[in-house]
Amino acid sequence: MAKVLGVIGCGKMAYAILKGLTDSLSANFSGIYINDINSERVSLFEKEFQVKYLNQDELVKISDIIILAVKPQQVTEVMAQTKDLWESNKLLISIAAGIKTTVLEQRAGNQLPVIRVMPNTPCLVGDGVSAVTGGTYASEAEIEMVREMFGQLGVSVTVEEKQLDAVTALSGSGPAYIFLVAESMINAGVLVGLDINLTRKLVLNTIKGSISMLENSGEHPAVLRDQVCSPGGTTIAGVRQLEDNGIRRAFFNAVYDAYNRSIELGKD
Repeated sequence: MAKVLGVIGCGKMAYAILKGLTDSLSANFSGIYINDINSERVSLFEKEFQVKYLNQDELVKISDIIILAVKPQQVTEVMAQTKDLWESNKLLISIAAGIKTTVLEQRAGNQLPVIRVMPNTPCLVGDGVSAVTGGTYASEAEIEMVREMFGQLGVSVTVEEKQLDAVTALSGSGPAYIFLVAESMINAGVLVGLDINLTRKLVLNTIKGSISMLENSGEHPAVLRDQVCSPGGTTIAGVRQLEDNGIRRAFFNAVYDAYNRSIELGKD
């Protein structure tokens, strides 16, 4: 029997998720309902995904599966407002960074099945990465169903909950790191005299081709890097500058700080 899907929070990640789901799985839901305090976002979702707005209480009551897509700082308020509405035959899917399944279970009561998912924004183009973990009352079948659901948006993996803060720091935040690298390379191309449009094309296809080589060769990145670095050549000169300016340290620190921030959000 087809399930009713509810989505609380209409931010960018919820948009990416619904974009993927409505493109590929809409027939699996008998209805999709949304809730957000921002009327402009609600209108956008209604127009693009043919979904319907419901107030928060009605959405929880009518939905079989509820995706909680609000910011971590808003989770406490939402769960407090809906505390008496959760039933054990519902499934709560949370994409809020840092908020543990045990916290959501305690706030909902009634042995509610809870599954946490950490997706990233490339889900919007069907090339995302989503990590899935189940709480105390979530069955293996429910975990697999959610993994398959998010698998329609790219790659999905099942992990232990203790790994989710690290996943958040790496793949959850990772697109921003890659976008910053691409932006920096494009700016550097302009600096040495290339047209912005040509530079963008060169950079994006260089990144795309490099990822294909990593995937298809199975080699360690260091091996492929060494293959590009001829003795006394241009590439090794550039790589030396990246190393001298702390590219490894910058990435280590970025992931480590994002990891710690995810842990902090769970404590707020």
